[in-house]
Formats: sequence, C-alpha cells, structure tokens
Amino acid sequence: MSTTEAFAAAVAEAERLIRNPPFEVNEQELAEGLDYLAGSIRSSLQMAFDYDLEHPVLINPTHQYARQGLDNPDAIYFNAYLDAGASYVVSGRRGTSADLSFQVMDGGYTESGFPSTVAAFDDRELEIADDGSFEWRFGPELGLAKGATLIVREVFDDWGTEERGTLRLQRLDTAGQARGPVTEERIAKRYAVAAKMLTGRIRTWFAFPTFFTYKEPVNTLTAPASTPGGLASQFSSIGHYSLGEDEAMVVTVPACADAPYQAIQIGSKWYVSTDYEHHQTSLTRAQSHASKDGLLRYVVSERDPGLANWLETTGHDKGVMMLRWQRVVRPLGAEDGPRVEVVPFSSLRTRVDLDDQRISPDEYAARIAARQVGVARRMIS
Repeated sequence: MSTTEAFAAAVAEAERLIRNPPFEVNEQELAEGLDYLAGSIRSSLQMAFDYDLEHPVLINPTHQYARQGLDNPDAIYFNAYLDAGASYVVSGRRGTSADLSFQVMDGGYTESGFPSTVAAFDDRELEIADDGSFEWRFGPELGLAKGATLIVREVFDDWGTEERGTLRLQRLDTAGQARGPVTEERIAKRYAVAAKMLTGRIRTWFAFPTFFTYKEPVNTLTAPASTPGGLASQFSSIGHYSLGEDEAMVVTVPACADAPYQAIQIGSKWYVSTDYEHHQTSLTRAQSHASKDGLLRYVVSERDPGLANWLETTGHDKGVMMLRWQRVVRPLGAEDGPRVEVVPFSSLRTRVDLDDQRISPDEYAARIAARQVGVARRMIS
C-alpha cells in the first residue's frame, strides 16, 4: 500500500457520503456539500499532521473555509490533543473579545454522541494581569486520559472593534526535549489518522443534529438551556425551519443584559454555518437593531424585507437555527428565550413593530461590507 492510499480511499468514501446524504439535497446544496468536503479534507489533514502529544500546539481547524458542527460565525476555535499524566500551561494575553473560554473533554465528538467534559470555565476564573497576560496550569489532577482534547473559544460580539488576544500551549514535562525525526512510517500513520478523521467527521455531523435539533417540531425554537456537550457558561436555543417562498419567520427575543454575548445564526442541512462573510446569516447583539422595548426582532426569509435584522436563507428553504448566550451570570429560562411566528412575507410591510429597523439597499450593502472587514480582521485559516 502506498503512503497515501488509505487517505485517497477515505476521500472517495467521503465523497460518496456527501453525494448520498441522509436528507434530500438540491443542486446548490450538493455543491455546498462538496465545498464542505473540501474543508473537511483540509481540516483532517491539518489535525493529523499537527498532532503531537509530546509537543502539542493549538490548532485552528474550524473557520469559514473548513466548517463543522454548526460552527459559530463569531468564534475562533483552537484545539489540542492531550496525553495522560502530562502537565501543561496555557498562557497568553487577553484581547477584548466578548468571551474567552476553555474546555477539556475526554474525547472527541462521534456519530454515537459527544464526550464528557472534564473542565470548563471562562477567563473570569483566571488571574489576568494589568497588561492582559495570564496563564493556566493543569495536568494529572484532571485525570486526563489519552484522547482528551482541549478546546479554546475566543468569541466576538462586535466584529469591528474587539481585538484578538494571544494564546500558547506548552507541555511542561517534555519542554526542552527535541522532537523525533520524520520517518516514512510516521507520515504513513498520519495519513491513516487523517483518513479516519475525514469519514468520521462527516458521519458524526450527519448524526449529531438528529440527537437534538430535529427532535423539535419544525419552525420552533427551544427555551434556553445549557448546551449539550458545550460550555459551562453557555446557554442555547435550537431549532430548524422550513419556509415557503412567500413565507417569513419572525423571531423575537429579549436583549439579555446578563449575557455579554448573545447571537443568532442560520445553518444548512450539512449542519454548518452558511456564508456569514458575504451574507447576513448571523447577528450578534452588537450587530442587531434593538427596539426601544428591549426586544430583538429578527426576520428569516429568502427575499429581502428591507430590514436591518434580516437573516438571509441564501437559497435554503430548510435549515437549522441556533441562538447562543455566553458568559451568563445566571441561569436563563423561557422568559429569556425566543418567540417564533411564521407569517406571509407580504405582511412584513405593515408590521408596526418592525418600522424602526427599515433600511435602504445601500444601508444594507454597508452592513455586508462591514461583515467582510470584520471577518478579515480576525481571520485565521
């Protein structure tokens, strides 16, 4: 067998999965699935070849060119593999993002479910110096087993003003030791690992939304609840939509003063974010128009309603939705969550509660331009 034969076979199998998904797809959705495949190939190779238990690094495997798991458009994700009995330090400088959170899990997501969380907290539990520097040391006291993973999320509310910080991971008990030489056997093993990651990743995200999202009635959103397999300080509301060409969904949710980060997004059948750089498929509270009554009103539709809080379905008459609240200071309940209406698109013109967010095409284009700049400011790919 050649060095890349297993990975080449996995690419072929992954394409077969994409072309025969457990849901119906149209021509556009199939093309998006093949684009999703390209990102998955890229991410699997990155994770396999950056894998180093002796000298781990923080890897950015999820971004606008490699989407997975209904990725948050407002987040930069960092992952690292951890080893049993090892000691680590995460250090850096706190930026001005809305949230910086840390999570250690005892494995990875699979088509069977999600791993258990070993530790989860945000930077409020760190000692941060006046210059923004910090460090977190951890190791055997967490009972780490091989296969454990570290996930760091830096989440932005205002894409135009908040600045990224810096992060570094070091394994302390191997510091100063040289990395072993590159061998053909080692490279072949990494291609084999990437092969398993690729097909496993696609099967996982086919299965995952069936555990939660699709169990809910269509065109509804759940009350806020702690995110399954997610962060200790995150609450979320999930759902899925199905809208006709002449229909729109109005989602009304209170602006939550007890959560510095609050956002809504649309995703595709592939359980990934849709194009949030060139279309308004997500909005944070900072990006949203808030009415004087303290409510955020979003309109989900294919056609442009001429509203600031329009969420574009970008050719997807069916998809998934998620609202997130992070860094919460209290548990959230139904009163903090969304209300949903499906209405005729034509009725949006006469709704008084939407009058204060009507905008012109030029104003909307300016919003898109700001999104493009905002993504470029924090892009890691």
